[in-house]
Amino acid sequence: MKDVNLKAIYRKQMFFPGITGLFINPFYFARKNLAFHLKYLGSHITGRTLDIGCGIKPYRDLFHSSEYIGLEPDTPQNRKNKHADYYYDGHTFPFKDGEFDSAVCSQVFEHVFHPDEFLAEIFRILKPEGRLLLTTPFIWDEHEQPFDFARYSSYGLKHVLKRHGFEIIAFRKSTDDITLIFQLIAAFLHKKILQNRGIVNILMTLLFISPVNILGELFGMISPKNEDMYLDNIVLAAKREVP
Repeated sequence: MKDVNLKAIYRKQMFFPGITGLFINPFYFARKNLAFHLKYLGSHITGRTLDIGCGIKPYRDLFHSSEYIGLEPDTPQNRKNKHADYYYDGHTFPFKDGEFDSAVCSQVFEHVFHPDEFLAEIFRILKPEGRLLLTTPFIWDEHEQPFDFARYSSYGLKHVLKRHGFEIIAFRKSTDDITLIFQLIAAFLHKKILQNRGIVNILMTLLFISPVNILGELFGMISPKNEDMYLDNIVLAAKREVP
C-alpha cells in the first residue's frame, strides 16, 4: 500500500508539481505552468468530453465533464501504457458527427503529421458551439522521436484553427519569462544524465536538476514577461460553421 501511495504522489508531482516537484521534477516549470493555465480554462470543458491523445488522463479532474473519454492511436505500446477508452487508426476518430460537447488535446498537436485531417476530425465530432482546449509547444526540444513534426507560434496556431472553423475564445502563453531558460537547461540535463529509471533518476534530479529549478524560481520572481519567447500555447476555441 505504501508503495502505491508513493507512486501516486510521484505521479501527481510530475503533472502538478508543488514544493516536492521542485526537487524531483525535471519539467517543473513546464508542468506547473501548463496545469495552471488548464485549470484556469477548465471550467469551459463540460458535458461529454473527448481527450485526444489522453495518455494517463492526468488533467481530467480539472474539467467539468459529465463523461470523460480517452482516445489514442492504436499501437501495442499505447494499449499497454495509456488509459484510453478507445483506439483509432490514426486518421478517423471512431465516433459519429457531433457526439461531444467538448474536446481536450494537450501536448499532442506537435506529433500530428497531418494537422488538417486531425482538426477536421475534431471539428466533426464536436457539437455546434462545442469547445476545444488545445495546448502545444512553441519552444521545446525534439521529443518522442521520430514522431515530432511541428512547432506552432501563436499566429500559426490561430490561423490553422480559424481555417478549420474554430473561433478563438482565449489564448494564453505559458512560461513566458526567464524561467523558460531554466526549464530548457533542466530538460537538457534530463536528456544527458538521466539514463536509468526509478530511484536513480530521482537522486540524479535531486543532485543536478533541482538546483536549476530553485534558481529559476528565484530569478522568476524578478523577471519581466516576454510574450515573444515562451514555452507553450494554450488555446480555447469554439466550433463555428465553416464559411
